[in-house]
Amino acid sequence: MEQQMIRLGFVAVLSVAFSIVGAAAAKEPAPAEIVTEIARATKTATGQPIMLPQGPLEVVASIYILAPGVRLPEHKHPYQRYAYILEGELMVQQADSSSRLYHAGEFVIESVDRWHFGATVGAAQVKLLVIDQSPPGGEVTVNRPAAP
Repeated sequence: MEQQMIRLGFVAVLSVAFSIVGAAAAKEPAPAEIVTEIARATKTATGQPIMLPQGPLEVVASIYILAPGVRLPEHKHPYQRYAYILEGELMVQQADSSSRLYHAGEFVIESVDRWHFGATVGAAQVKLLVIDQSPPGGEVTVNRPAAP
């Protein structure tokens, strides 16, 4: 009988403990929104001030997937372009010889009207979320003409 009373007391203590823990958890609900800032800048990767086209603006978001060993042609962007590296490593080489290596989780604020190219680094593909801002229907990438 005494053992049965001890067991019942133990069960009662556990019940009270679980109800206290449950009540504490209920008072602290998970946040409905979590915001993690990944970038804040007023200048491009080459130090230019970030400027938007005047007048109507079109925003285009695209996913780019680049295979390992890819080197994009030399090109420039007449309007502001942003990229978020979702996977892999991307090297961006400016025409003036400066280069930067971007890793997954980094944000790229591309230069405007400056020749450059990108290349994948390593054995993994590169996956990018690219956001362009331009006048509606505007050309977002201009490839450098081949030398004669």
